[in-house]
Amino acid sequence: MSTQTERTEPSVLQRHLDRFVAYLRYEKGASPYTIKNYSTEIQEFIDFAAGEDAEDWSAVGVALIRRYLLWLSSRHLAQASVARRLSELRSFAKYLMRNGEIAENPFRLVSLPRVPERLPRYLEYAEVLAMLGVPDTSTPAGLRDRAILEVMYASGVRVSEVVGLNVGDYEREEARLRVWGKGAKERVAFLGEPACRALDAYLAEGRPRLLAAAHRPAATNALFVNRFGLRLSSRSVDTLVRETARAAGITRRVTPHVLRHTFATHLLNGGADLRFIQEMLGHSDIATTQVYTHVSQERLREVYLRAHPRSRG
Repeated sequence: MSTQTERTEPSVLQRHLDRFVAYLRYEKGASPYTIKNYSTEIQEFIDFAAGEDAEDWSAVGVALIRRYLLWLSSRHLAQASVARRLSELRSFAKYLMRNGEIAENPFRLVSLPRVPERLPRYLEYAEVLAMLGVPDTSTPAGLRDRAILEVMYASGVRVSEVVGLNVGDYEREEARLRVWGKGAKERVAFLGEPACRALDAYLAEGRPRLLAAAHRPAATNALFVNRFGLRLSSRSVDTLVRETARAAGITRRVTPHVLRHTFATHLLNGGADLRFIQEMLGHSDIATTQVYTHVSQERLREVYLRAHPRSRG
């Protein structure tokens, strides 16, 4: 069965998707990553529906949605990927209901696939220290990389928030950053003294040298810049984290989000209140943050089994 069909003009579903993507971009302030995922994966459903001769909402019912989910499963997608697509379609239809385009949300009539709960992956403190020791701080790029790693571990900011920082967002006297998170919401991210020292060194030596080498002394107000003197990309930071972890001798995959999980887990293990961690991470719902309590309980169990004299038979 083909998932593509030739159309001389956009279908109703296609026009609605275009408006939804514009809403995500201009009203919700969603990240480029989120916009790309929603537009690509909802488009996938629209193409599938077109292959089933369904080009308006009257043809989108439980039977069609279940055929779509079966088609996804036949491609051997993980249950989490299938669940994410259905969740995105629910959000899409919810937006259309709110704007009076459809009367009900057909995707609510189909249950989300059960997804096994995965605990966040995080690093031990010794592993963090090993990563922080990798950048060569005798070079401008090394000063920048060290500052990025220190900031991410100290504050738990997302990779999109790191690359979105401007020089003026760093408030040295208060040892904090002004961060623009999801939905264009501003919050404060606090920094420890090591992160501030790394940022100071980068701003004093690393950033000016990077801009001078690129012949762009005042081309951007971005805090973190690349060798061309332009704002560093999320992909570059992802590569930095991955390669630094490998150089530090860490064999498992480490991403910027693992550093965010590490920040939250270390705070919780250190006795921080869950509500405080929620604010620091920029979570709108405490339920999103509660996953870290499971990580902490696993840690407590490990300590108990290792330390209590009667923990083993």
